[in-house]
Amino acid sequence: MTISNFIRCLTAAALLITLASCDGGKFRVEGSISDAKDSVLYLEHIGLNGPEVVDSAKLDADGDFAFSGNGVTAPDFYRLRIASSIINVSIDSTETVTFKASYPTMATRYEVEGSENCKKIKELALMQIQLLGRALAIDRDERLGARQAEDSIEAIVAQYKEVVRRDYIFKEPQKAYAYFALFQTLGRRLIFNPRESDEDIRCFAAVATSWDTFYPGSERGENLHNIAIEGLKTLRIQQQRAMGPAIDASQIEVTNLIDVPLADNQGKRRSLRELVGKVVLLDFHAFSSQGSMQRIMLLRDLYNKYHERGLEIYQVSVDDNEHFWKTQTAALPWICVRDVDGSQSQYLTRYNVQQIPTFFLIDKTNALYKRDTQIKNLDDEIEGLL
Repeated sequence: MTISNFIRCLTAAALLITLASCDGGKFRVEGSISDAKDSVLYLEHIGLNGPEVVDSAKLDADGDFAFSGNGVTAPDFYRLRIASSIINVSIDSTETVTFKASYPTMATRYEVEGSENCKKIKELALMQIQLLGRALAIDRDERLGARQAEDSIEAIVAQYKEVVRRDYIFKEPQKAYAYFALFQTLGRRLIFNPRESDEDIRCFAAVATSWDTFYPGSERGENLHNIAIEGLKTLRIQQQRAMGPAIDASQIEVTNLIDVPLADNQGKRRSLRELVGKVVLLDFHAFSSQGSMQRIMLLRDLYNKYHERGLEIYQVSVDDNEHFWKTQTAALPWICVRDVDGSQSQYLTRYNVQQIPTFFLIDKTNALYKRDTQIKNLDDEIEGLL
């Protein structure tokens, strides 16, 4: 890819208004845009197939506006637009968000009240613009050869991705701003491209998994899974071709599951992928925590009751003391693995584990089914999956 293609044709940053309401009430987007008299302000829905105008208002000298609509059960995306100027906004568990801006600088110089999620999306948009500026500066530096410029741009993109992964995507993957971050671009290039790296696939999968938990069955969550799965297929085919004869894409099977490949208490590396065909209870646990013994007894009862019928327990310990963990798990019949990163485990972030213990059910196809907060009767859920 040439440098010019890499940074050319940056589309104006799409404004996303995340509108979520658990109670089915109304959302409201209001505010004022000065210096825009007689301009038409559009509220556009950003669906998976692109933008669609849902409302508009001709602004007067004051620039006041107000839009409203029916609440939704999962985050949805909209944008406010005057000509090619767009504002990024978000509503997160609030019904009203207020914006103040001036035309034509509204895309980058606006104030927002009523939503922390909205403020995060603004931060991401401004960071994206700064990244573009740095890439352009490198591209125009006549002291650099084409290869040097390409490498330098790749380096700043890698730095950008590390910050966004840490502070926006993995920090709160259930949030709409994490979803927003996945689709940022530099020119025509997706900054996070699930067709190019395993790490980018994990970003999509982490958000998809969290959306499964907080917004089960949502169209966007399912779309994220499809993107991650297709990306993984493409990447595996590319890797196979680099190593040997081409393979048939239909022979590659992947799921929406984020794997947890760790060593068990015998030193053997284990994986959730090896448990296809079984119902799995994935349990994040700390044996040093209060109440651990009672929980282990409950898990043993479940294991004794359902293991012969196809239930497996895959227990992930975040205990700091390895010797203590091995002692506590020596007599347990199920799979016990430990993450040496303890409470800083990447898997706690990717599964959006907010407290220990937390468990998930995985069905026989190795797809994530439900987490503990979604389960009213664990026996009934296991019976249904078996």
